[in-house]
Amino acid sequence: MSSIKKAPSGNHNFRRPNPVSGCPLTAALAAIGGKWKLIIVYWLAESPKHFAAIRQVMPGISQKVLTQQLRELVHDGIVERQPKGPIPAPVEYSLTAYGQAVLPLVEDIRVWGRAHIERLSSQMDGPGV
Repeated sequence: MSSIKKAPSGNHNFRRPNPVSGCPLTAALAAIGGKWKLIIVYWLAESPKHFAAIRQVMPGISQKVLTQQLRELVHDGIVERQPKGPIPAPVEYSLTAYGQAVLPLVEDIRVWGRAHIERLSSQMDGPGV
């Protein structure tokens, strides 16, 4: 049996394409859209984290999906992947300066989400429901 490891197979196109060429909104959504990316950015804004620490604060994400999302964020220059030591090294993820530019958007979405939750809650508690 050979001790040479095979390169991982699969789709290595880490960037989601912009479905509407030249549109800034779809370009932004291609880079930071989806279920998990803004949440990853939110947690990395607090401090750099190892993969396991990200999984710990995001228990609903699978290892496979987290790996894919981090690869896409690294590829887009939003997150930096920094090995810490010899191979196999633990890896630390942090926001780049470019990634920190997304933080005001993350905060605006968080504030809007809080208001949306409260609105939905008041509708459930309101008259006629």
